Amino acid sequence: MHPGPRDTRIEQAEVFPSPYSRPRLKNLLTLTGMCILALSGVLVFSPCSFLRAADDPFTFSSSWGGTGLMEIPTARVMRENHWRIGISQVDPSRTYYGVISPLAGLEIDGRITEILDTSEETEVGDFEGYGNNKDKSVDFKYQFLSEGKYCPALALGIMDPSGTRLLASQYLVASKQIYPFDFTVGLGNGRFGKQPLERSGKGVEVELFSDPKQWWDDMQVFAGVQFAPSERFALMVEYAPIKYEKMSLYDVDSTEIHFDEPVPSKVNVGLRLKPLDWTEIDLSWQRGEQFGVNFALDFSIGEPLIPIYDAPYREEPAARMSPLEGRIATALEHSGFSNISVAVDGDDLWIEAGNDHWFFPTRAVGVVMRIVDETCPDTVNGVSITLTENRIPVSRFSATRSDIGEWRSERLTAGQLICLSRLDTDVYENLQAPVTGRRYFKYGFMPSMQTFLNDPSGFFKARLGLQVWGSAHPWRGASLVAGVEGYPVNNISTTNEPLSIPVRSDIALYKEQDVALARLMADQVVKGPYGVYGRLSAGILELMYTGFDAEAAVPVLDGRFFLGVSGSAVKKRDPDDVLKLKEDDVKDWYTTAFGNMRLNVPEYDAWLDVKAGRFLAGDNGARFTVSKFIKGVTMSVWYGVTDTSVFSDEDNRGYHDTGFMVTIPIRLFKGEDSRTSYWYSLSPWTRDVAQDISHYNNLFDLIGRNTKIGFKRDAGEMGE
Repeated sequence: MHPGPRDTRIEQAEVFPSPYSRPRLKNLLTLTGMCILALSGVLVFSPCSFLRAADDPFTFSSSWGGTGLMEIPTARVMRENHWRIGISQVDPSRTYYGVISPLAGLEIDGRITEILDTSEETEVGDFEGYGNNKDKSVDFKYQFLSEGKYCPALALGIMDPSGTRLLASQYLVASKQIYPFDFTVGLGNGRFGKQPLERSGKGVEVELFSDPKQWWDDMQVFAGVQFAPSERFALMVEYAPIKYEKMSLYDVDSTEIHFDEPVPSKVNVGLRLKPLDWTEIDLSWQRGEQFGVNFALDFSIGEPLIPIYDAPYREEPAARMSPLEGRIATALEHSGFSNISVAVDGDDLWIEAGNDHWFFPTRAVGVVMRIVDETCPDTVNGVSITLTENRIPVSRFSATRSDIGEWRSERLTAGQLICLSRLDTDVYENLQAPVTGRRYFKYGFMPSMQTFLNDPSGFFKARLGLQVWGSAHPWRGASLVAGVEGYPVNNISTTNEPLSIPVRSDIALYKEQDVALARLMADQVVKGPYGVYGRLSAGILELMYTGFDAEAAVPVLDGRFFLGVSGSAVKKRDPDDVLKLKEDDVKDWYTTAFGNMRLNVPEYDAWLDVKAGRFLAGDNGARFTVSKFIKGVTMSVWYGVTDTSVFSDEDNRGYHDTGFMVTIPIRLFKGEDSRTSYWYSLSPWTRDVAQDISHYNNLFDLIGRNTKIGFKRDAGEMGE
């Protein structure tokens, strides 16, 4: 969060333009606003305040994205597993924001604030074309107490805790609903306090915890009320004690001030409209001088745009005269499975199949059980289903035929069936039976969009195109992989120079290419006793590096933990020649070595990854990644901290790597199931701290949800 025009690193530019002239607000408007706030206080402490209410319908967006009124937050939060995107403008600023609520009560807001009519200040030197000054911020709000019969909802918020912190604040806020009114009062420092907070540089600072006395001395009171007679519209008024005249242009030490005098009024009024369930429009009069507008879209995370439906396989009557093994194999092949083996041993049926189609392993097992129940005679008692990945067994689900029938007739739930059955994850030997439906080759393609933000030559750079890949699988666990990327739309460029150990700070040189050989490699996965996996990769591993990559992993405690080690030895590729290595590089070989751990928390369908060891640049430390899984969508945030003394440049020294990634399954858009996913990440490209290579076949993800706790968590996806 360093100023764009003053820093050559890829971070967001800082905010706040030249002073604006302002008309005065009428005294009547101020008096009316204060009267409404006074009435709000009377109602809050009246006996009516003991009525119970939920957050809805008061979960609208503020001008900066988080749930609130116009400029102040409320104690309300978005509904769990929802996301919001929007744009707002109150001269002289325009804000682009995105908000997610991955857990009940938690709201995470990311935004870019653009200061209008400041482009002339940055149209110099290498910054020509950058545009208006900009600042990026990340906010967190947690509702630690839900509204009850006698008590209000209470929330803690942390705004812009790192970097220049031009919009930084920490606040405590309470909201109480007496329908159709929702009353809010809060205490905040920084943006809502007596003076702006000091910048934290490359670290994180939260004064509420680090210096509570100072927080108390700097805080001010803010308040507001919403009147929502229906879910489609609301009126609002707020008291926002923001001292705009103390906000600086580039950083908190600058003498260039956003406003040259206090604003005419601290009372804002507004109207909210919700023409559709997922659409919000706000119109407001703020500061006694400016009209404001806010437009937002709200969606449920993981909700398919097209309902997902796969027609079940229907066996032809003539096929019922064929042997049982062949009938089942044919049905499985038509249902999205490959490398199929079926064997009957007495009254036991054994099935092994590769899941090429079904996103959830439990759904794949459910499809197999439906086929078994509809195909097998009553003489079959025990059923064992082994799912494989490139013929490597990953899990074996064993159930009785009678329990399967009870589940299909809905006398057993999927969760009950799983509890009555057995799941083995340490199986490593293939079924000794003929293999049908062999699949030696796979291919695919998907659209790709990559963004490059905040380069001095232009704030927004992007490339849009297609990724095409193909793979051959000559034997068990082996993959020969090739991937090509083409970007007919590509304006990525940079004026930045690579840093002292440029493991990623020269990535724009590779992204500038319209066509690239992204991968050309061999990959071998093995599995041994006790569920231990191993992987070795060699070749062109990713866009920037070629060499060797190895990994070992094992699930323990029914999949509560994954443990592993990994390492790589790579050389940098020439950005201008797909088949050559870079000459005169800073390092001959780049090596990594890590101890890896994943803690699965199925209660929240989340997990924590820890990677500790030596990163590409030789910096030792750790990277922490928190991921949340919501209906197939995975959202991840990471934080890397390492010993940056290996770097001689100031941009990497003391820097902590952060980023966000979302993985979206294609099934949400196809109308049928699929295992393919699209991913998008957002992080600084031109830093070199805590960097690793891109892995083709990460073992933790390969194991994934093929564990006992994973099956229990995904029981609802089994079908029927």
